[in-house]
Amino acid sequence: MPPDDHTGDSPRREGIVKTHTHYLWFNTKTRHDLVNITHEVEGAVRESGVQEGLCLVSAMHITAAIWVNDNEPGLWQDMWEWLERLAPARPDYQHHHTGEDNGDAHLKRSLLGHQVVLPVTQGRLDLGPWEQVFYAEFDGQRRKRVVIKVLGE
Repeated sequence: MPPDDHTGDSPRREGIVKTHTHYLWFNTKTRHDLVNITHEVEGAVRESGVQEGLCLVSAMHITAAIWVNDNEPGLWQDMWEWLERLAPARPDYQHHHTGEDNGDAHLKRSLLGHQVVLPVTQGRLDLGPWEQVFYAEFDGQRRKRVVIKVLGE
C-alpha cells in the first residue's frame, strides 16, 4: 500500500460506505421555472446518516438542470436572459423535425448542466456562504424528477 500523503483538513478513515437515494418530483405550472431545492437536499443528507462524503443532485430529464448559485432574484433574471441569448426559443431547430418544439430547452439544459456533486462534512451539506441548490425547468408543465444520491461514511 502506498504511503499516506493526504494533506487535507480531515484525517482519512476507512469504513463502510453508506448510500442513500431520494427523489424529488416536479410538475411546474409554467414552461420555465426555477425552484430552490436546498432544504430538500439538506434533508436527504440528514436522512442518509452520512457524516463525510458526497451528495449528487441530478435532473433526470433532458430539458431540466441543476444550478448552484446565489438565492437572488436579480441573478435569476440575468440567468434567464443569458440563456435566452445563447439558446433562444425559435421555430427552426433541427430537433423540431421530431415533432417536439423544445430544442431551446435541451440547449439551455446543456449550458447549465444536468447535475452537481456537493460535499458532505460532519453530516451536513457543505455549501459556500451564499450557495443554494436550484432545479431549473426549461420545458415544464409535466411530471419530472430529480435524484439525490448521498454516498459516504
